[in-house]
Amino acid sequence: MNQDKKEFMAEAIRLAKENLKTGNGGPFGAVVVKNGIIVGKAGNSVTSTNDPTAHAEVNAIRDACKNLNTFQLDDCEIYTSCEPCPMCLGAIYWARPKAVYYACTKTDAANAGFDDSFIYEEINIPMNNRKIPALQMMQSEAQKVFEEWIKLDGKIEY
Repeated sequence: MNQDKKEFMAEAIRLAKENLKTGNGGPFGAVVVKNGIIVGKAGNSVTSTNDPTAHAEVNAIRDACKNLNTFQLDDCEIYTSCEPCPMCLGAIYWARPKAVYYACTKTDAANAGFDDSFIYEEINIPMNNRKIPALQMMQSEAQKVFEEWIKLDGKIEY
């Protein structure tokens, strides 16, 4: 692995370690890199912002998208101190980077008290049998909005 990649990962790890000192959130950090330059970076800020979605990867994606004035990170790489959780993995796929590099595994995270295995298990269970019930309603009314979207001229597709 080249030196630049190691430096980017070291920055993600530094951000995770910084969270131990600041108490902003859990021990996670992430950076987004484009053309060898960090364009977005963040630590986890779940507890300091009272936002359960404020994981390091999501925060770094938001920062990079703001800085690049775009909603996709096609030519970017994400470096994260830990294997992304299911939510972050979804955000990463929506952002469309070309690669993700991670340091610790989800098993390492679970051993430190951040166990997402129940989410992975829930994904495979039918929606109406999950621990948090998901009940469908008003599909035909909502479907009309999709029908309007399909016909809409000048929309920005993503």
